[in-house]
Amino acid sequence: MPLSEHEQRLLDQIEQALYAEDPKWANTVRISDPRNHYKRRLVKASIGFTLGVVMLMVGVIANPIIGVAGFVVMLATCLWGLSSWKRMNGFGGESSAAPGRPRGRRPQRQGFMERMEERWRRRHDER
Repeated sequence: MPLSEHEQRLLDQIEQALYAEDPKWANTVRISDPRNHYKRRLVKASIGFTLGVVMLMVGVIANPIIGVAGFVVMLATCLWGLSSWKRMNGFGGESSAAPGRPRGRRPQRQGFMERMEERWRRRHDER
């Protein structure tokens, strides 16, 4: 949906104020693609994961506490990298879901008891 003229003017005023306040930061944000940000995060996460593997191996040999710390680093960087990968590929943001249905929501399935009650009712109705 396009912005109204009033909203567009307000957005332009905010943008000009931002350029006046910090032109270097505003220019950096303006020209960068968000996917580049997530790619950098993904690279950092893979480096962190590799560091965690090294810590885990050193911990096996030297000190179990270092091994546990390495495992925690591996887990944290793996989760961080996966979230970046999902956002970079469009799984974490807005999508073009069906207009009437909320994004990410599946139709709720009935629980076990509801299904059993429904079967029970159908059996009694058939008799």
